Amino acid sequence: MEALSLLELNALVRRSLEQCLPDEYWVQAELSDVRTNSTGHCYLEFIQKAPRSNGLVAKARGTIWSNVYRLLKPYFEEATGQAFVSGIKVLVQVTVSFHELYGYSLTVQDIDPTYTLGDMVRRRREILKQLEEEGVLTLNKELDIPTLPQRIAVISSPTAAGYGDFCHQLKNNPRNFFFYTELFPALMQGDRVEESVLAALDLILSRQNDFDAVVIIRGGGATSDLSGFDTYLLAAACAQFPLPIITGIGHERDDTVLDSVAHTRVKTPTAAAEYLINCMDLAADELEVLITQLHDSVISRLTEEHRRLALYRNRIPSAVVRRVSDAKLALLTARKDISQAVTTSLARQQHRLDLLRQRLVDASPEKMLARGYSITLKDGKVVKDATLLNEKDEILTRFYRGEVTSVVNHKS
Repeated sequence: MEALSLLELNALVRRSLEQCLPDEYWVQAELSDVRTNSTGHCYLEFIQKAPRSNGLVAKARGTIWSNVYRLLKPYFEEATGQAFVSGIKVLVQVTVSFHELYGYSLTVQDIDPTYTLGDMVRRRREILKQLEEEGVLTLNKELDIPTLPQRIAVISSPTAAGYGDFCHQLKNNPRNFFFYTELFPALMQGDRVEESVLAALDLILSRQNDFDAVVIIRGGGATSDLSGFDTYLLAAACAQFPLPIITGIGHERDDTVLDSVAHTRVKTPTAAAEYLINCMDLAADELEVLITQLHDSVISRLTEEHRRLALYRNRIPSAVVRRVSDAKLALLTARKDISQAVTTSLARQQHRLDLLRQRLVDASPEKMLARGYSITLKDGKVVKDATLLNEKDEILTRFYRGEVTSVVNHKS
């Protein structure tokens, strides 16, 4: 039996594949290990995972030559807003090739962005559904924007043009409203967007009483770097954040997951500033309406009070006359009542005096003497006790008519 060399066998495989698979084929796969060399060629792996176990069930080496890659990459990223990186699902047109040294590979000729867009939409839908099932999807939207949102925490790259536009717009607003902004730097593109923005949110949360709202702005970056805003962890954190979140990520396509859970989504950083200025405008307009209403109410009240005061002033003379007349009548009535009361009291007291006088008359010594009683005196003092007299004391006995002098000869 004649043996084949490895080179001969590989050449046979190559010719067989070229004869059996001469056409171009559309293949669905996930990108893995995407890298570009200095010549502009892109080398990658296509993989397929089991739906349940997520284990690899197929793998193939892929190549995109530089002349195709420099057209395909910007076309794909512009259409999808997704970077051409590992982990995304694609629908690519490939030719099958086999090289005696490098083995089996797929050479990419074209790509269909709509397939990837569909997969991205599906992933976003799954994240939003999960947040809804957890009851947190609309929590941030249900927060009230403060009437005067002047203290703003900004999450952005410090060098982003959009951040400068945002600050300039706030500072130069037509009505000179004051805004205090504080930047919390974060990476707004690349594979560390989620981690960086979450760290900034944690810092703001530790000082949440210092701010009225959070603004996440990007602006000026490539639309291919928006995938970092389509993650579950970032969306869940923003949905449950205790301060209203305003996003101005600077893109015209469908909302990212972050946009969907934020309190307010605007297109650009400048639009985010205009939104805040508009909130202040509404508050100022409402204040002016209230000032006008207050002014009109005060004028109306003063006019009414002046009218009432004039009415009262006109009533004063007649009221004074009536009050004086009533007082005079009351005084006359009181005078009569007093006179009658005094007369009655005097008569009562006079009667009492007459009774007392009669009692005094009845109790007078003369009255007692007239009844046959006598009064014995010694040295001008009434003698009440005979034991107080001594023999030969001279005493005076007074009768109703006349008196006699006696000398005590004997006491019994």
